Amino acid sequence: MNGKGFGRFASGGLLIVLGAASVVMAATNGYHLLKKYSFGAAEGSTREYFDYVTVDSAARRVYLSHGTEIKVIDADSGALLANITGLKQDHGVAVASEFGRGFISDGAQGKVIIFDLKTLKVTGEAKADNDADCVIYDPASKHVFVMNGDPHSSTVIDAQSGTVVGTIDLGGGPEFAVADGKGTVYINLEDKSELVAVDSATLKIKSRWPLAPAGAPTALAMDVRHHRLFSAGRNPQMMVVLDSESGKVIQSFPITAGVDAAAYDPETGMVFVSTRDGMVHVFHEDSPDKFSEAQTIKTEYGAKTMGLDTKTHNLFLDTADFAPAPAPTADRPHPNRAPIQGTFHVLVYGQ
Repeated sequence: MNGKGFGRFASGGLLIVLGAASVVMAATNGYHLLKKYSFGAAEGSTREYFDYVTVDSAARRVYLSHGTEIKVIDADSGALLANITGLKQDHGVAVASEFGRGFISDGAQGKVIIFDLKTLKVTGEAKADNDADCVIYDPASKHVFVMNGDPHSSTVIDAQSGTVVGTIDLGGGPEFAVADGKGTVYINLEDKSELVAVDSATLKIKSRWPLAPAGAPTALAMDVRHHRLFSAGRNPQMMVVLDSESGKVIQSFPITAGVDAAAYDPETGMVFVSTRDGMVHVFHEDSPDKFSEAQTIKTEYGAKTMGLDTKTHNLFLDTADFAPAPAPTADRPHPNRAPIQGTFHVLVYGQ
């Protein structure tokens, strides 16, 4: 190649690089706190407890797990739409819009509460098992999958009838799960540091994959189009990118302590990972085989659970005010800070 040709090539390459960089900056630049919504103590609860955040972007609703209740708020205004009460220790919410039903996992009762999406009133329940935690809806099979932590199983419910159709022995303690909408459900096994792939129609395990260098995986998200899974663990504290067809680990990144949620935005190619330390780690999908660290958003201590609004690209995180950590003891050398009852609040981050 002659000098002039090389100059044109170099200039073109520089423009491509700068263009890619500008896309990343546009997707992440200026992420900051937009709104804060504060709520009182949960009805019938003696402690401050919160878990999954589920955003229904199409219906403009956010479902907040708050111990003995599910708070339903408007995704745009933050207005409280309803309190679904009478629960003992709820964890997650799954939405099956085509059947007009929502499903709440209640770990203390070992069951799933079914509610009407229009009225937000409870209409029934289905038996799950102890420590019923994460719950997701798979549109391919029309099944709801409930992750039972201590029993190392998943209860499967027919979304239309609300009846249990099967139980899967997972061989480990499940945490987060995602469905690809094409017939496979992926599940993190925290105590095994594995990820399993389940056929959502036959309820059979198809694959088991190790997650090293991450360990004790909790959070899980997916880029369905490019067959990429994002699994984040607490010990070691890492986020790994996996090929959802082969289980091959493509890349890994260190994160802060206490990870508990992850989300992928298909429009911007951003991956978000939230941790108890008060950080949201943001990564960009430069290509399906290359990811880069794009930004770290400072939030609040305890804001480890998160939901993504794919319409506005806003992040919803919930937490509370926390008391100082008690003095260390021989039995508890690293005691946790306790959340203060009645200080539950939601943080909305956006551009």
